[in-house]
Amino acid sequence: MISKKKLALMAMMVMSLGVTSGNPYGLVYANAITHNEKGQVNIHPVHYDLDGRTIAANVYTPKNCDPAKSYAAIVVAHPNGGVKEQVAGLYAQKLAEAGYVTIAADASFQGASSGEPRHQDMPYFRTEDIHGMVDYISQYPGVDKNRIGALGICGGGGYTLNAAKSDKRMKAVATISMFNSGRVRREGYMDSQKDSVQERLKAANDARQKAVETGKHDISGHVDFETITPERLKGIPTDLYREGLIYYG
Repeated sequence: MISKKKLALMAMMVMSLGVTSGNPYGLVYANAITHNEKGQVNIHPVHYDLDGRTIAANVYTPKNCDPAKSYAAIVVAHPNGGVKEQVAGLYAQKLAEAGYVTIAADASFQGASSGEPRHQDMPYFRTEDIHGMVDYISQYPGVDKNRIGALGICGGGGYTLNAAKSDKRMKAVATISMFNSGRVRREGYMDSQKDSVQERLKAANDARQKAVETGKHDISGHVDFETITPERLKGIPTDLYREGLIYYG
């Protein structure tokens, strides 16, 4: 549906773009859509039900989109900790400029989508979120349900491959900076925690038991952005995580 060369060029373009704010749609990347204009790519905020949860998403349609015509579509899964207004939205918009109908949705329990407890990021639900985007976009006016592809970014890349294993409605799959959440959670970043599997399993079991007994859920890796300081950033030893915290914060 789209060549690796084009995806690589888009990735370079994304890195070269700045970040903006104050967009009425909440989009935070430079040159994001600020209003729908005839003859240009348009954005359509939508909501739909997925297993009893309300999913918030943005659909992007190519310029001069005609529902009477037939368009290929691409579902875009955001990174762990991300939302549809960030990099997933940028790729969805750029792919719409290339002629695709695209959708970027907030994962269940995250962003503007519903679900409790908040900030939950579980492989089953993240995978089901991708199936849900395919469900929705396959019924969108003008979309050819036999020409649906998927793009997963970072953590969304791993979940997208997991979804594609069983969902053959996706005829093409691509990932960018794919992050294998399963492996990292089992063995640690860069396989750095292979020796602590049992300790981490116990911590997870203890957290689950605490939730059963108290109703309170421990959240791993959730950041209070109000407490971020330059000193704290300097103390993060891994460039990937430091730069990610700056981006998402």
